[in-house]
Amino acid sequence: MNSKQRVHAALRREAVDRLPVFMWFHPVTAQRLARLLDIPVGCVAEAMGDDVRQTWVNNNYAMEGIVHEKDGESHVDMWGVQWTKQYGFNQITGFPLAQATRDQVLCYEFPIDHLEELMGLMLPVMTHQKDYFIGCDVSPCVYEMYWRLRGIEMALLDMVEDPGFASEMLKRCAHFSAELSRAAVDRFDLDWLWTGDDVSSQFSMLMSPEMWRKLIRPHLAQIVAVGKSRGLWVAYHCCGALRPIIQDLIEIGIDVLNPVQCNCPGMDPLELKADFGNQMAFMGGVDTQGLLPNATVNEVRRATARLIEGMTRDGGGYILAASHTIPPETPDENIFAMYEEAGIKREAIFDRAADIRRTLGATA
Repeated sequence: MNSKQRVHAALRREAVDRLPVFMWFHPVTAQRLARLLDIPVGCVAEAMGDDVRQTWVNNNYAMEGIVHEKDGESHVDMWGVQWTKQYGFNQITGFPLAQATRDQVLCYEFPIDHLEELMGLMLPVMTHQKDYFIGCDVSPCVYEMYWRLRGIEMALLDMVEDPGFASEMLKRCAHFSAELSRAAVDRFDLDWLWTGDDVSSQFSMLMSPEMWRKLIRPHLAQIVAVGKSRGLWVAYHCCGALRPIIQDLIEIGIDVLNPVQCNCPGMDPLELKADFGNQMAFMGGVDTQGLLPNATVNEVRRATARLIEGMTRDGGGYILAASHTIPPETPDENIFAMYEEAGIKREAIFDRAADIRRTLGATA
């Protein structure tokens, strides 16, 4: 069973040879693993046995796809957003519409003229089409795209003081994401469409569920509909405590929820599985705040085994992943212990790394 077959089977709740895995690492963690395995950092996912291959074609590319060498280095993306590398990640340090009047905001043009460039980001991913589960990430889709342009405070203020104006801009954000989605599903043989917006903090939603339903849900639904119209799985990423809108996500067609930030109120993975597991699949749930960086190897094993057993009790509907990027302070042994509970042995990881080195050496 290859990775493509494995993920499809797991999402359909069919038997798999091992649990599918899709993990994200903090850049420092990825670099450390690359040194340990003696492979390029871009090959870490392959060596670790991850089953999904995807990339960003919307504004998340500017955050994660452009890599700076040193903290303090910056770039301005095609949306006009300024990013600066801070603590290993690109962080927003300039919002193009923060000081704009509402008339000026309404004159903003999304970079649709860069469509070909953005679609080109998928070409390296498609070389893995035969064996891996392929995704296209069109996030941020609605609210998160708007605040990246406007700033969080101004975006929320717009939504409270002038919901009609805010809805128009949220619609335009969603329209751009939907255009990217249509282009991607027309050109590429995808397995899922990846959507997302961080609309929650670690304690609660950033807005009332009622406001989300009024201003964001209808626009998000249009993006989801693009993937559903082609028979694709549709995944949704949102960190934090989004329990109040999970049923809404199911109603608009979301199939997979990520990352299940398990320390947040209402986000216990096993409780979510019990309440919603017959309607959607889950990806995530391995604690990156307490468990992975601080627990012993045996504690990681027990917690991961309990999570997997609970999330697959009905036969599937689960992809193993962490609740966020795996932080630099996580011991290597804890990472390997988590993978081993999914059926990916340390020896197999090092064997794949050796194969990668041989392949790279043969093509050098």
